[in-house]
Amino acid sequence: MSEGCTSGSCGSCSESCSSRKSGPKSLLEKPHQLSNIKKVIGVVSGKGGVGKSSITARLAISMNRKGYHSAVLDADITGPSIPKLFGINQKAYATEEGLYPVPTKNGIDIMSINLLLDKPTDPVVWRGPVIAGAVKQFWQEVIWQDVDYMFVDMPPGTGDVALTVFQSIPLDGIIIVTSPQDLVSMIVSKAVKMAQMLNIPIIGIVENYSYFKCPDCDNKHFIFGESKIGQVAAEQGIEVLAQLPIDPAFATLCDKGQVEEVKEDLVSSVAERIVTFCNK
Repeated sequence: MSEGCTSGSCGSCSESCSSRKSGPKSLLEKPHQLSNIKKVIGVVSGKGGVGKSSITARLAISMNRKGYHSAVLDADITGPSIPKLFGINQKAYATEEGLYPVPTKNGIDIMSINLLLDKPTDPVVWRGPVIAGAVKQFWQEVIWQDVDYMFVDMPPGTGDVALTVFQSIPLDGIIIVTSPQDLVSMIVSKAVKMAQMLNIPIIGIVENYSYFKCPDCDNKHFIFGESKIGQVAAEQGIEVLAQLPIDPAFATLCDKGQVEEVKEDLVSSVAERIVTFCNK
């Protein structure tokens, strides 16, 4: 309330009241004082099992190959897979200044809860607020040095962690990942509406597992049915950035922790779109 208030209740104030004019307080958190992060991109999905983490890895690798210093903040605390994809076995280390991410073979900085656990198979049995707090710590207490593009690999859905990331970390935009199934319209709609509610820019949507290209006949086979992503994207007013195939060779590299060895950059155009979007 302003100094001139006498009722003791903001409900009786006029719109010209100085307290009302100040608006809601920002919940954005500052990164570590030694961090330097230029752009932050969230990678989200409305449901699990759509390959969100592998898309996050692909994007970080593509940016790295384009000469940008990329990083991944693994916000999927209960289901972290980023270290496994990159074959990282060493633990993150800390000094008096703060916690440092672990670089991949090609210099992509990674922070994940699995880099802090005694064993990568140890479950994280925490309640929502504690999980959300861990994500905040990855942003505030980790020293991210000279990062051009940070990708935040978020857990599926619109729960505590997604809300924490959207409210606490200054996202420059999000990429929505989905797959060609009948549920896609509802799932994408939920992710879009959450982003709109919290004023987070949507860069576009990537459809994963769109088809399988037969190595013998070279024909495309739509394992999960014909894609509806064009129609869904048009209804939501967002851009389809890529439709990626089912690729057994890529899956094998992921399983071996050799995702950086993938030769074909199928998300190069998506990475270029991110750069354009963030610098317009």
